[in-house]
Amino acid sequence: MMAKRSVFSILLFFMFFGISKAQFTVHKMVHVGYVYQNQSFAELGGRLLFLKNDDMIYRLGVAGMIGSVNGQFAVVPKIQGDILLNFERNVDLYHSIYFLAGAEATTKYVAPKAGVTLFGLIDFTGGYAFPIDRAGINGKELKGLNFNFTINLPLVMLHDLLK
Repeated sequence: MMAKRSVFSILLFFMFFGISKAQFTVHKMVHVGYVYQNQSFAELGGRLLFLKNDDMIYRLGVAGMIGSVNGQFAVVPKIQGDILLNFERNVDLYHSIYFLAGAEATTKYVAPKAGVTLFGLIDFTGGYAFPIDRAGINGKELKGLNFNFTINLPLVMLHDLLK
């Protein structure tokens, strides 16, 4: 029992030490988009963008995929995580395009994805979905290749536009 406490205390120490060292700026965003996953869906959700420097950016988000499947209205919740990478230095124009790698999970499938994003605002991604629920939505299984087009709107920008 004492050994478990010691290990737990050491782990907490290193976690807090690491967190205090890595100061991230967090930006809130709303995103809207189109998702094709054996069916067309509209996507609406929110994301948090974690930024330490502009070479490597992390994003976490939640969304709802809304569409008509086999003639019936359907909403599918989705969580997602992305890493945006760009290591070009001293070149402003080329630094606007980031490589994007990530994963998304719904109640129906899990899908790794890859793509590009322009300024972190417009995303084009593709991936492959592995079904979790064989029953699918309204009798249609969501699996196979997928495509996403997303527009990210930072809340700071929206606030300034609505003033």
